[in-house]
Amino acid sequence: MPPVPEGHVRLTIDDRIVDAPQGELLIRTCERLGIVVPRFCDHPLLDPAGACRQCLVEVEMGGRKMPKPQASCTMTVATDMVVNTQMTSAVADKAQQGVMELLLINHPLDCPVCDKGGECPLQNQAMSSGRAESRFVEEKRTFAKPLPISDEVLLDRERCVLCQRCTRFSRQIAGDQFIELLERGAHQQIGTEETAFGEGEDFQSYFSGNTIQICPVGALTSASYRFRSRPFDLVSTPGVAEHDSSGASVRRDWRRGAVTRVLAGDDPEVNEEWIDDKTRFAFRYTQSAQRITRPMVRGEDGALVEASWTEALERAAALLVAARDGSGPAPVGEDGEELAPKRGVGVLPGGRLTLEDAYAYAKFARLALGTNDVDARARAHSDEELDFLAAHVAGTGLGVTYGDLEEAPAVLTVALEVEEEAPIVFLRLRKAARTGTAVHHLGHWSSPAVVKTGGRLVRCAPGQEPAALASLPDPVAEALAQPGAVVLVGERAAEVPGLYAAVSDLVARTGARVAWVPRRAGERGAVDTGLLPTVLPGGRPVADDAARATLASSWGVADLPATPGRDATAILRAAADGELAGLVVGGVELADLPDPDLARAALAAADVVVSLELAHSEVTAHADVVLPVAPVINKAGTYRNWEGRDRRFATTIDPSGGSAGRVGGTAATTLPDCRVLDTLAVEMDVDLFTQTPEVAGAELARLGTGRPATRGAVRAPEHAEHAEHAGQPAATGDNPELRLASWRQLLDGGALLADEPDLAGTARPPRIRLSATTARRLGFAEDDPAEVEGPRGSLILPVEVADLPDDVVWVPARVPGENGVVTLAGLGLGHGGPVRLGGGSPSHPGSPS
Repeated sequence: MPPVPEGHVRLTIDDRIVDAPQGELLIRTCERLGIVVPRFCDHPLLDPAGACRQCLVEVEMGGRKMPKPQASCTMTVATDMVVNTQMTSAVADKAQQGVMELLLINHPLDCPVCDKGGECPLQNQAMSSGRAESRFVEEKRTFAKPLPISDEVLLDRERCVLCQRCTRFSRQIAGDQFIELLERGAHQQIGTEETAFGEGEDFQSYFSGNTIQICPVGALTSASYRFRSRPFDLVSTPGVAEHDSSGASVRRDWRRGAVTRVLAGDDPEVNEEWIDDKTRFAFRYTQSAQRITRPMVRGEDGALVEASWTEALERAAALLVAARDGSGPAPVGEDGEELAPKRGVGVLPGGRLTLEDAYAYAKFARLALGTNDVDARARAHSDEELDFLAAHVAGTGLGVTYGDLEEAPAVLTVALEVEEEAPIVFLRLRKAARTGTAVHHLGHWSSPAVVKTGGRLVRCAPGQEPAALASLPDPVAEALAQPGAVVLVGERAAEVPGLYAAVSDLVARTGARVAWVPRRAGERGAVDTGLLPTVLPGGRPVADDAARATLASSWGVADLPATPGRDATAILRAAADGELAGLVVGGVELADLPDPDLARAALAAADVVVSLELAHSEVTAHADVVLPVAPVINKAGTYRNWEGRDRRFATTIDPSGGSAGRVGGTAATTLPDCRVLDTLAVEMDVDLFTQTPEVAGAELARLGTGRPATRGAVRAPEHAEHAEHAGQPAATGDNPELRLASWRQLLDGGALLADEPDLAGTARPPRIRLSATTARRLGFAEDDPAEVEGPRGSLILPVEVADLPDDVVWVPARVPGENGVVTLAGLGLGHGGPVRLGGGSPSHPGSPS
């Protein structure tokens, strides 16, 4: 017999000799041997609990059998241990049957109506490990049902077997402690807060839906799925999360042409078995009444009317050619004199595209429109960010991974609130923190993400982040100098001049690896496919003659436009000023842009607006031609996540016709963006060869990367501090020198949250946060209403005291309201800039002390 490998022990399970790693749980060793031991409380990603006792096995140590069967989910392997499962031991089999009998004493006969029916471990194991007859005839325990512990999660208490999966997930994985075990003995139950009847505080968590999925008995159910379907009525299709840049694996279940639920997929390298609630519950936008299902063109009366694809594409092509070449009608000045004709088209594709669709946009801009005026960043952006993306992101392939975060000795997040902006990254950082990783956050207050990942805050005032990085506390700098340390920087760094350059300097100084974590699913793919004004597909610089020549040869054209393009803000300003004749816009919410009013002015001034969109929006209200594009469930494609990992997915529901191609009772004729752009280009006498996602993806893969041998520098703008706020009025009066800090919350009324009232009910309430000193000086008490005043409007929210620096006001960047969302950008405010706060009274008797 071979020797025992180092770090392993040798034992016998069901008469088979096996070597197992030291510390491995018996139930895991059995799984590796293909022996299925029944269980309820055990979960490979949760700490052992031994709560249900269903996994009892017979154990012999040192030649002596233990007096009672042992829970294999809590006992670790040992040298010369002998284990007999229910497969070889009558004692273990009888013990498992007895436990099942006890578990079923009070379990209701809900199987015909229970959502878990057909995929229920209790059903399955009652058949495999239970008795055919019950000896209990007493009346079963009953409760009022269901108990809503949040807007999305409903609890049937009498079904619960107290396995504690939900409570362990909440504490260990998500860091939320609203759901608890209550009472004792026969009265023990799951609930919230400390009341015996679960009527306490709502289970407010961004990850509550995971408790539904891991509940083994149907005690926790989804309000949006309850009584909707049976597993055998559903078609299940693997997919990828479309709401953020995580690349999380999901499973979409659908019937009759509509998705009924989304579940987490099992992917150990990315999301393990977890997803956030936005990914899980926000899928009804594909069935929204606002969905656009037919092409539309604007008629002579100024109204949009449905048209055939042929008519819409011909009209769009003619308008874009005229705008590109400046052959449209010459504009007339106020004095009646003819002005020089407008020329050129800008492209704003947005950040939600698949890799293949993004590549089609990049190719369409350069070949069909002859321009580098293309920018997918429908958010705050800067030239400094372009330098950073070109130096550290574009064309770099797979970089820092989730596994690297888990193994890193230290991680620093910069301009990134992980729980709100990258929830799956947050879960991995919390897991890493629980096993020893020091997670530091450069920020302004101890937000929930800071607390749940170890509470290591490097506090600074908004706008002072570059200086804070340059002078990090010695323990933080030393931790980042360790091999494997990581710096995660968010897209919000573009709002702070000098911050991207400071991050670049920091990683050069410490040797830490850097990763860029954007919010939207398509942002990383947009960078790599060239949806930036200075970057071509594969990270090739627009200004590099050799790179352009190589790409032009691959595309079969003589040359490509050599002048670096304008960014999104400059494109909109040029259109508003009459310098650009047209705009091609795809999936952009104007409220997300740095200056929504400028965007509205640009759309109104442009001669031609072509919109590729899922649903009616402010853009379609200005569009001359609207081309409906397919949502993620109706097409195949790839999302390139923040790691640089390609996450491919197949079509969930075929939109070609029948019930699978209907939206709200209307047959849908939407197409993938890449096919729409390919056909539109053909009408403009240009071949893109992006007819399908498969063809576009294959061509992009053949192109490879074209990064220069040496990376460019990330140059901070001169006079970086508050440079972008130079034109804003300074705060005066009773509120001297108040500065704004902000970020977006996960659930804040975005377009893809359409028709999700339950999910909106679980959002964190928006608050204005102040330090105790600032609140006292301005006369605000906890929950007092305060008015944030900007040059273009104001916003009233209740006050909450937090550990912010003095004279700093934190406000969520976007707040949903009855009349649509309100954004700080729409109010004329930006991170780090001056802000006025009204409504307080310095003599307020209830001011915090």
